Amino acid sequence: MSHRELYCDVCEGVALFEAPPCVDGHGTDCPELVCTDCGAAVVVSAVAFPVTRLAARHRQPARRRAA
Repeated sequence: MSHRELYCDVCEGVALFEAPPCVDGHGTDCPELVCTDCGAAVVVSAVAFPVTRLAARHRQPARRRAA
């Protein structure tokens, strides 16, 4: 089990959180955490968005303008 100190909304302060035994196979990196004081559950995860580029055919060519 991994331990982290996070803010607990129920306890209204910083408390020790631990990851329960994970049945999904995450091990110590399980995003589910439980407050050791009150038992409140929290899911911690990072959200990643893929970065895409516009296709070259959709871009407007650079236009030169006379001064």
